[in-house]
Amino acid sequence: MAVKIRLTRMGAKKKPTYRIVATDSRRPRDGQYIELIGTYAPVGESKVNINEEVALKWLNNGAIPTDTVKNLFTKAGIMKKYAESKEKKAN
Repeated sequence: MAVKIRLTRMGAKKKPTYRIVATDSRRPRDGQYIELIGTYAPVGESKVNINEEVALKWLNNGAIPTDTVKNLFTKAGIMKKYAESKEKKAN
């Protein structure tokens, strides 16, 4: 089973909000997901709320983030922590 970390769309027409979720890559975009990681509201002031522990858990378990989610994680500093944890394991 290939797990991806991606966005699932919520909200009203022309006012989207997104959930950041870990899901099986074969599921539909707005379908059932394994675990909720955070939320993202791009309209107006961009608001991002990410549970860092859950995100790192899924990254360490081999989940692959989409490009947009990877950018959000980079801005939140999660990708840097993930890279540091990989370096510690290698040493």
